Amino acid sequence: MPDLTDRTERFELIAACDDSTLVELAEDVLDGETPLKIVQEPKPQLLMHRVREPVERRPFNLGEVLVTAAEVSFAGERGFAMVAGKAETKAVSGAIVDAAVEADHDATERICTRLREAHTDREATRRRQWNESRATTVQFETMEDEDE
Repeated sequence: MPDLTDRTERFELIAACDDSTLVELAEDVLDGETPLKIVQEPKPQLLMHRVREPVERRPFNLGEVLVTAAEVSFAGERGFAMVAGKAETKAVSGAIVDAAVEADHDATERICTRLREAHTDREATRRRQWNESRATTVQFETMEDEDE
């Protein structure tokens, strides 16, 4: 299970979480009294997707990916989120959630529980889809002489 005190793992869960869950969690922590400042407006941008080729292990640029990043200041902490696609609301909500967890807000336990549940649901969906696609696997036979 992911450790949400590790920001890297938290960033991954926030980025993969669905929009409605992040908006709901962000709304839960916005009480109208704690000031929220948008440090970096959410702006869609292109980011180079770099991967490592498997044979010689050299990095190469696979292509560009559209992402939206946002940064906020909330409850004395900075929060950041970068999400796939053109998703300004999701990026700001994710940044608020990140800042709330970093500030150990009263809703931190609920936020962590919901992010873990979303992670578990996503993994179950991936496994189900993988198992469904495995049924379509094609087995190839070679026509080479097996005595060689």
